[in-house]
Order: sequence, then C-alpha cells, then structure tokens
Amino acid sequence: MRRRSTAACPRDDDRGHRGGHPYTPHMLLSSAPLRPAQVVAVARGGERVDVDGRVRSTMAPARAAVERALADREVVYGVTTGFGALADTVIPPEDAHHLQHALVRSHAAGMGPPVEDDVVRAMILLRARTLAAGHSGARVEVVEALVALLNAGIHVHVPEHGSLGASGDLAPMAHVGAVLTGEGWVRGDGDRPADASGALAGAGLTPLDLRVKDGLSLLNATEGMLAMLVLGIVDLHRLADTADLTCALSVEAVLATDRPYAQQLQDLRPHAGQQTSAANLRRWLERSPILASHRHSRHAVQDAYSLRCAPQVHGAARDLITFGERTRDIELGAAVDNPVVLDDGRIESCGNFHGQPLAFALDTLAMASAELGAISERRTDRLLDRSRSHGLPPFLARQAGVESGFMLAQYTAASLVAENRRLAVPASTDSIPTSGMQEDHVSLGWSAGRKLRRSLDNLACILAIELLTAAAGVEARAPLMPGPRTATAIRRLREHIPPMPTDRFLAADLDAARRLVEDGELLTAADTVAT
Repeated sequence: MRRRSTAACPRDDDRGHRGGHPYTPHMLLSSAPLRPAQVVAVARGGERVDVDGRVRSTMAPARAAVERALADREVVYGVTTGFGALADTVIPPEDAHHLQHALVRSHAAGMGPPVEDDVVRAMILLRARTLAAGHSGARVEVVEALVALLNAGIHVHVPEHGSLGASGDLAPMAHVGAVLTGEGWVRGDGDRPADASGALAGAGLTPLDLRVKDGLSLLNATEGMLAMLVLGIVDLHRLADTADLTCALSVEAVLATDRPYAQQLQDLRPHAGQQTSAANLRRWLERSPILASHRHSRHAVQDAYSLRCAPQVHGAARDLITFGERTRDIELGAAVDNPVVLDDGRIESCGNFHGQPLAFALDTLAMASAELGAISERRTDRLLDRSRSHGLPPFLARQAGVESGFMLAQYTAASLVAENRRLAVPASTDSIPTSGMQEDHVSLGWSAGRKLRRSLDNLACILAIELLTAAAGVEARAPLMPGPRTATAIRRLREHIPPMPTDRFLAADLDAARRLVEDGELLTAADTVAT
C-alpha cells in the first residue's frame, strides 16, 4: 500500500480536500475530545502539539488511585497481576516496574510491512488524548512522551500484522511504547526499520521509564482502529464527491440526461446521501450545452442504471459514511482502557477496549468504497463500448484497431473492482480466540481498517480511470461544450495530463490522474466556478 504523504492538510470541514487549513500553529491537547480535522492536521500536516497545563491535574486523581492500590497490595489487573490468561498470577509490588517494561517488550510482536505514517501519527495523538482524559491511571509523563515523539517527527515503524482489535490494538501500540522506552524500531530508509535509541538521542529525547500501569495504559488502546476510521472517513468523503464529478462527466460524454436528478424526483425518496449526490450532479451539469443539445431526444428517455441511479448508489454509500461518523465521534471522546479508574477512585476491569463498534464501522465503509468503484467501472465500460456510447469511437481510440485507446484501462478498473469486492467481505464477523481462551472473542477491527485503506486506494484508481475516459469522451463531442463546472475540471486535468490523440504509455497518465483524485484538486477547481 502506498505510504501517504504527511505534507498536506485538509480543510477544516473534515471532508478531506487537501490543501491549506485554518489551524493555529500549535494544537493544544487536553482531556476534551479531538475534532477529526485536528487529527488529520497532526497526522498528515505535521502540526505541532502542546499539552494543556491542566492535563496534569486532570490525570492526578486516577494516578493516585493506582499508586494506592500498589501500596496496599490490592489485586488489580495489570497493576498487581499478569496479563490475559495470566491475570490470576499475582505480581509483588517490587516487580511492578519490570512488569510494565516486560509487557511492552513481549507485546511488540508485529510482523509485515510498516503501517503508513499518517495512521501511526494519528493513533499516537489519539492515545495521548485518551490518557489525558484521566481514567487510565498513567502518569502525565507518558502523555508528554507521546506528544514529544510527534513533535520530533520521529516515525515509529509499526508492522502491519499483530492486532486482533480486542484488548485494543496491542501489538501496534506496543511498538509505539517500545520506541518511547528507547527500544523497538523507527522508520529508516525505505521500509526498513532502524534502531529507536539513535532516533531519540538525535531528537534530544530521553527514553521513558515506565512505572506501574504506564505500559498497560499505552497498549489497551483502540486508537489504531480509530485512526484508520478518522482518516478513512476524510478520504471517502472526498472520493464520494469525486464519484459525483466523474459521473457528471460520463453523463455528458455518453449523451445521457440529467432529468432523473431533479429535486422533485429525489424528494420522493429523501435519503440524505441521495439528496447530496443528486444535488452535486445537478450542480456539476448546470448549463451544459451538451445536455441541452439532446434533452428531448428519444434515446435519452431512460438511461442505464449506472447513470440514472447514481444518486441512489452514491447516496447509499454516503449514508454509510454518516454511520461511521457517529461511531467516530463517540470514540473521539471515549476513555478506552482496562482497568479504568472511576471518578470515585475505584479501579474496575471492563471491556471498553473491545473494538467491535469500530470494526463494524470500518467494514461498512469498505462496502461503500466497493460500490462506488463498481458503479464507476460500469460507466467507464459504457464510455468505451461503441454499441452503448452513442457515437463515441471504440475505446476512445482515434484509429481503433491499429490502436487500442483506453481498452486496458477498463481492464485495470475491473481488476480493482474485483479486489474491492473481496475487501468488502467483513472482518468484523470473524473471530479467533487467543490467550488461552481468556480472550475468546475478538473484533478483528484492525484488519477491517487495513482492508479499508487498501480499498480506498483502489477506489481512487478506479475513479481516476473514469475521469480520464469521461474527459476524453466529452472532448470527442466537440464542438458541443460541457457545462461550466465540468469544463473547468477538464481544463485543470489537461494542465497535468494532455489529451491522447494516439496511443502512448498509459500508466503514467493513470497515475497522474490518481494523484489528482487523491488531492481533490479537480473538485476545488470546479467548485470555484460561478454559474
């Protein structure tokens, strides 16, 4: 999977159009829930984080309760006992320090390629906020160490495989904890890990000495799953908007009609997402000379589903995003750990580390991604088929037969659609028991998040293919002109990718189009047009 850049931030509307943002130079971390845009600014924009001075007093009561439990030799999970299936093993107070370091070392057991920097930075920030909420019993020094790691620009090498999404994202967060203590890996050249101690020393950071409950509080985290949910929602919003735009271009290219998108028709079935996509399509296609040229033509009475039903399909995907946002917003203010310290000082074991809510949300977003890609590929196929494109040349090739035009681009889209269908199979309905059957049901939410990341990358490629083919189809309708907004999108596209009058190395064009889709540049350009 491509490593996402950390050089750009989205706008403050949480919709993920990358570019400038209105943030102050520093973000202040407190016990309050983070906003999604703040998470993205730190994860992808490298924004500096400062710890609110009130965090120390917020965390102090829970910390005092943990230290009392240790001094009184109370039996408290992870404080005076072992972990998982070893929870019935009592640990003497003199071993409490070693217990926390041993936990981090043993649980940093991930394997595979490294997780993207933006995901790791987001999960570090999110965990720091959770600990700052004052229900974990960790020391404020742990929060400060996490924030210092972010501000130093040290990228933790977190292997992709290891989390089951219950008891939190144990292995991924253990790799973060190992770096805090001067052990473990940071990202070196390419995907190869490098020793963390040198990176800390180079940044002037002192390794963290874990005390009672510190290590456990670092690990019992669902913030890896939450990080992928926050970032995935940002990306999927942008891709859903892009799907509306590429569909509008396809409508013009194949001489379809915009009549099914009318407000009165949409009001008969007022799903929120459907309303949004239909409004986008009306806006993109407003004052289109191409559409006006055949508005009352017989062939435009009723288009194929991939065109006529686009608001319904795109809109249903948007409604799944809304479901994900509800889960995200609850989690951004949650205190996830085990055990937790209540306001009255009691230390109680709980199951709030279980990732099932996040797993369901991540899986449903992968379903939305798969369907946005599937319907886009059907429009691409229609553009290239001379029997269904209403007069466009076969595969949009100028010399069809001698040249193949965009034929193989549709093959690529089809292969990506097939993969996204596999990635839409839910991880959250699976479970593999672990830890001697103590942890006998897990969410596999981390796996759901990894699937979503790959699916969204694929969706950007699928939409890039529709973008290129639809733009070429619209241009083939000259002297008829597209609408002002779609025309602006095509002009911006041509600033990066010239027309293809004859076959050429197509992969470079496809990759450039993908970058435009991921950056949201065409959306921004088309949005600025006044009609």
